[in-house]
Amino acid sequence: MADGPAAAGPPGARLRLGDVQRVDFGDILTPQDWPGGAGRPLPVHGFVIRHPAGAILVDTGVGDPRARDFVREWRPVARGVADALAPLDLAPADVRWVINTHLHWDHCGQNAVFTHAPFVIQRREYETAAARPGVVMEWFQVSGARFELVDGAAEVAPGVRVLPTPGHTAGHQAVVVSTDQGLVVLAGDAADSIRAYRDADPTQGAEPEDSDQWRASVAALRALRPARVCVCHDPVEWRAG
Repeated sequence: MADGPAAAGPPGARLRLGDVQRVDFGDILTPQDWPGGAGRPLPVHGFVIRHPAGAILVDTGVGDPRARDFVREWRPVARGVADALAPLDLAPADVRWVINTHLHWDHCGQNAVFTHAPFVIQRREYETAAARPGVVMEWFQVSGARFELVDGAAEVAPGVRVLPTPGHTAGHQAVVVSTDQGLVVLAGDAADSIRAYRDADPTQGAEPEDSDQWRASVAALRALRPARVCVCHDPVEWRAG
């Protein structure tokens, strides 16, 4: 992968809009301090990009919740990644790359299924997570895992790039896909909801590690003038015009 600017717009795009598909990893329940109150189902989504070079999976869903206090707080109704991919006529073996937007438990929890594929992660995110001993390491530092650590914007495959969007975490990244109908941004948790993205309001979801960086990242995504924006915890898409 080569560093460079964010993905260009539709000219020369190799992908169709329909090549970007949502993956349903189940639900978690909002905790006490969540905007709008506790106990509301919050979807956990990943995304598949059907690329000519091979399928790209963005995030892998919720990890094993057994005996994990911080996971039990969210009471996940998790869906295994094989079951989540089956409605799209895909199996884990079909995935050529995994992009982790960040290394929280609901985004890298099933990485162990994909040791055949490299994990594309911002170097800062990986190093920050690796420095924190604990359960999350069990989900991304699995035996046989291969990491492609990137520093900033980078191309994963033609028409698919990662873009650093710190704020939610220090090394968070979004995915920018060039399609025949414009740019599609897979924002991860750069915004927890479409309302948070639309209003540039970090209070409409989990409190970011750095609110100023969060706002700057949302502004950077908006500056791309995307046709669509998808986030991981909201079934609604933002659409231009």
